[in-house]
Amino acid sequence: MTLTRYNATAATLTKNRTGGDWCPISGMCVTCVEGCTGMCEVGRSAYRGREVIYPQPFGIITTASQKDYPIDLSHFNIMGTAVGAVGIEEDSDKAIFPNVNLETRLGHDKGIKLHLPFVIAGLGSTNVALRNWDGLAVGAAITGTILTIGENVCGMDVDSKIERGRVIHSPDLENRVRIFKKWQRDGYGTIVVQANVEDTRLGVLEYAIEKLGVDVVEMKWGQGAKDIGGEVKIKDLEKAQLLKKRGYLLVPDPLDPATIEEFKDGVFTEFERHSRVGMVTEEDFMDRVEQLRNAGARYISLKTGAYRPADLARAVKFSSMAKVDYLTVDAAGGGTGMSPWRMMNEWGVPGIELWSLLHSYCERLAGKSEYVPDIILAGGFTLEDQMFKGIALAAPYVKAIGMARSPLAAVMVAKTLGNTIDSGQLPIHLERLGRTREDVFVTADALKREYGADYDKIPTAAIGLYTYYERLAHGLRQLMNGSRKFALEYIARSDIAALTPEAARVSGIPLVSDLDVEEVEKILG
Repeated sequence: MTLTRYNATAATLTKNRTGGDWCPISGMCVTCVEGCTGMCEVGRSAYRGREVIYPQPFGIITTASQKDYPIDLSHFNIMGTAVGAVGIEEDSDKAIFPNVNLETRLGHDKGIKLHLPFVIAGLGSTNVALRNWDGLAVGAAITGTILTIGENVCGMDVDSKIERGRVIHSPDLENRVRIFKKWQRDGYGTIVVQANVEDTRLGVLEYAIEKLGVDVVEMKWGQGAKDIGGEVKIKDLEKAQLLKKRGYLLVPDPLDPATIEEFKDGVFTEFERHSRVGMVTEEDFMDRVEQLRNAGARYISLKTGAYRPADLARAVKFSSMAKVDYLTVDAAGGGTGMSPWRMMNEWGVPGIELWSLLHSYCERLAGKSEYVPDIILAGGFTLEDQMFKGIALAAPYVKAIGMARSPLAAVMVAKTLGNTIDSGQLPIHLERLGRTREDVFVTADALKREYGADYDKIPTAAIGLYTYYERLAHGLRQLMNGSRKFALEYIARSDIAALTPEAARVSGIPLVSDLDVEEVEKILG
């Protein structure tokens, strides 16, 4: 069940010398022998120290928890029925899965329109996000979904212009916003800019609103992968020094003469750049929301992580008091470009527990006729069955599902496939499909018909995201059809059942054997 005992993982490029024979308490090899060169995490830490805290190799990977929690979404099943239809006429010729409506709306006036209930919940200053931004932005825009620009983009942009401690120009942020807006269709989907402590000090959200025309901004308390600020690795001394001067925490100190000498001598090759943790208070939160509204923000959201229940209660209550448009709740085990590996596995409230608490807190506010923000759940969602269960678990408050690693995976795979197609070096499993984009990507012909001359401008990586989303939509419609729910708003907690007593106890979802007791009595007399 736990990861604590592991002393070796592909995430940190470590392994046990004795293979499967290891101590279940410490994770060390059952025999630790003198003469070993240090393949395990303890051994590698003896010569690389803090470098081994982080997943490797940084910049071209995303990663997420390996921990197997006691309860997860697999401990619930989706319930179907043989009668009725909700949201459509009870007619077998009309109640078909292509007629399931997956559109959703967020915000105080329901003005954020999404064709599909998918949100990329925050990809910021990591290299892996920057390297794949065209695919993410174009793909999210043409599917009519939300793409969130994560923290630290302006601060990490070496070409940013900062005057009196405030950003006045960031080519990177401008480019990220511009690409999405260029491909946005019919007002569906939106680009969101997120801010942490350093971003707030730099005035990033005000810059995005006033200069870039961004409608939706997001305050960030944290995420499901870590309970400290964001971090990346910096391989360039001058950049590390620039970031230090911009107010970031750099480890080791790139302005220290001894550190500079060690770096130039090759003692170490990377600096860690860290963000600060915030200090949340009700007064500061309310003031910040008011500041953003005065700056011209049309919609404001909050993203919180897998903190203890009291912090979740604060997020729900403060969002209610400030009339925040939507709240994203990211559970432990979620993915990241780079977070401390043990932290990612061993801290925070897991999904079922966190989302069940979230539902109960929303219910309490609703029971007092207090405002409840629209909810987005995040924390390891990848496929349609998980999405259905997540929406049901915290229904009726969930309006969309947040993801990051899986959309990025779709983009990276598609980019790689595009390169192999262009080079003519297709692997055998792709050659069987053909040799062109239209042969390999099942949605490409439809996009070609729709976009005409602009089709060739769509990055292959974006087609990958579009195709992945199309699969999710197709599968989600089928599951909803089986439950006879023809729009997202009709999914209810009664559409899932717990498979174990513990899952039922934690979630409040009845055991499958306890469902429909009253209705069964009526049927059987």
